[in-house]
Amino acid sequence: MRFLGNVLAVIVGLLIFSVMSFFILAGLIAIISSSEDEVKIKENTVLVLNLEGRILVERSNEDDPDFSSFGLISSVPSIGLTSLKNAIRAAKENDNIKGIFLKSGTLMAGQAGIKELRDELLSFKESGKFIVSYAELYTENGYYLSSVADEIYVNPSGMMEFNGLASEILFFKGLFEKLEIEPEIFRVGDFKSAVEPFMLDKMSEENRLQTSSFLTDLNSFMLNEISESRGINYDRLKEINSQMLVRRVRDAEELELIDGIWYEDQVIDLIKQKLGLEKEDKINTINVSRINKSAKPKSKSSKNRIAVIVAEGEIMGGNGEGLISSERFKEEIRAARKNKNVKAIVLRVNSPGGSALASEVIWRELEEARKEKPVIASMGEVAASGGYYIAAASDTIVAQPNTITGSIGIFALWFNAKGLLNNKLGITTDVVKTGEFSDFLSPTRRVTEAEKLIFQNQIEEGYDIFLERVVKGRDMDKEAVKKVASGRVWTGNQALENGLVDALGGLDEAIRIAAEKAGIEEDYRVVYYPEMKSWFERFMSQISNEVQAYYQKEKLGTFYPIYKQIEELNKYEGIMVRMPFDYHIQ
Repeated sequence: MRFLGNVLAVIVGLLIFSVMSFFILAGLIAIISSSEDEVKIKENTVLVLNLEGRILVERSNEDDPDFSSFGLISSVPSIGLTSLKNAIRAAKENDNIKGIFLKSGTLMAGQAGIKELRDELLSFKESGKFIVSYAELYTENGYYLSSVADEIYVNPSGMMEFNGLASEILFFKGLFEKLEIEPEIFRVGDFKSAVEPFMLDKMSEENRLQTSSFLTDLNSFMLNEISESRGINYDRLKEINSQMLVRRVRDAEELELIDGIWYEDQVIDLIKQKLGLEKEDKINTINVSRINKSAKPKSKSSKNRIAVIVAEGEIMGGNGEGLISSERFKEEIRAARKNKNVKAIVLRVNSPGGSALASEVIWRELEEARKEKPVIASMGEVAASGGYYIAAASDTIVAQPNTITGSIGIFALWFNAKGLLNNKLGITTDVVKTGEFSDFLSPTRRVTEAEKLIFQNQIEEGYDIFLERVVKGRDMDKEAVKKVASGRVWTGNQALENGLVDALGGLDEAIRIAAEKAGIEEDYRVVYYPEMKSWFERFMSQISNEVQAYYQKEKLGTFYPIYKQIEELNKYEGIMVRMPFDYHIQ
C-alpha cells in the first residue's frame, strides 16, 4: 500500500509540474509577444470581433493567453468592454480598416453592456465602413447586438432565439422543509424579494409586478433598437417576438430579421467582394488586442487625470479578490482623492449589492472624495441595492436605459438547523451562558421573539440609513425616496423618471460629464483602477478554485447552478443590501 501511495504521489507531482510548466511557458510566450514591434495594419484589412461564447466584463487584460481550449482553466473566456470599444474606435479611424466581421451569436452579456457596445458599432458605421455578422446560433442578446450590422447571416442548420425575455427564480422552501431547516427572515421593503426563495415556493405578487415591469421595459427597448436597425415596424416586430414566429432560420429570413441563410465560407466570399478581392485571395484580418496595440497613443503628456474606479461584482467586507471589497476600494478611492493630478473620479458600478456595512464604508470614502473633486457614477448592466448605495454618493449618476438599478431595501437571513441536527443527523447541543442573549441568534434553535425584535430593529435602522444616503445624494425629499424604494427594482429609463439617476448614457458620457465639471474638457487622460493583475498572478491565486469548480460541474451537471446558489448562502452574513437573489434573464 505504501508503494502504491508513493507511486500515486509521484504521478500527482508530475501532473502538477506539467500543468505549471505549461503555464510558465505560456507566460514567457506572452511576455515575448507583448514586446513585439509596433503593429502595422495592412491595406484592405477587416477587424474580426469574435465574441462567440465569451462573457462580457468591464475590463480584461489584452495580453492574457487564451486558455479556453485547455479543459480545466478558464473554460469560459471573458472579453473586456473597454478593450472592444477601443478596438472599434481604432478601426473607425484607420483608413486601412474597411469593415468588421462580427461573430457574436452566443455572447454572454447583460443588455446594458450590449447597448454600450452596440452604440460603438453604430458610431463605426458613420464612417461608411461595413459590418457583416454571422453565427451558427443566435441567442436573444447575441441577435440584439448583431442587429446593428449591415448584413446578418445564419448557418443553414443553425438556430435563432427571438421569443422575448423571461426571468426564472429557484425556490428552496421545499428543500428546507425536507431538511428541517427553518429560515429566519428579516427585511424592510415589500419588493425586497431577495429572501423570497427561502420563504415561498413562488413569486410574491409584489415581486411578480416589479419583474414584469422591468422585463417589459427591457424588452421594449431592445425591440425599438432592433426595429430601427432592421427597418421593421415596431408593432410587427413585437408580434414576431411575443408569438415566437421565428421557429426555423427560414422564418427569420422570411420575416427579414436576417439577410440570408449561408455557410461561413459564403459569408467570407461576400466580404472578399466588398474588399474588391478575388475568391482565391486571402483577407487581411486583425483582432482586438493587436489593433489596440497599433492604436496606443504616442503621448500621454497631460497631468490631468480622470480616475475610473471599476467596481464589478458583489460588495463584501475585507480585502478579497474578484469582488468589491470594502478595504481595497476604500484605499483606491482615498488614493484618487489625495492625488492632485486626479481632477475627477468616475465610479463604474456593475454590482447587485452585498454587505450593508461594506457598502457604507465605500459610501463614506466617496462622500469624502466628493467634497474635494467631482464624483460621477456610471452604472453598467446592474447597479442595484448596495450598488445603488455606493452610487448615491456621486454628484451625478449616469445609467443606460436598460441598466437594472434601484432595489433600495435591506434584509438579513438566519437559519435554524435544529431539526436537521437533531432529527436527521442525530446531533444535539447544550449551552451555558452568562446573559439572556449570550447565544444571540444561535443556529441550533429557534430565534426567540425578543431576538427577532432586536434584529428587526437593526434592519429597520439600516434601511433608514440607506434612505438617508439616497436623500442626501439625490437631494430628494425622504417621502419621495420611500415611494420608489421599498426594495423595488427599476430599469435605467424608469429610474430617470423617478429621479434616481440624472442622465442616460454609458461610461463615455460619465467621463465627459466628469471632465466638464472638473473644467478639463480638452486636456485630460483616463486611468483605470484597481490596476489589473497579470494573468499569471491571477492564475496562481485562482487555480485551486477553478479546478474545484470544474470537477463540481463534472459531477453535478445540470444541477451545478442550484449547488452554486446554495453555496452563495455562505456570503449572506450580517445585514445585506442586495437585489433579489439572482435574476437570470433569458
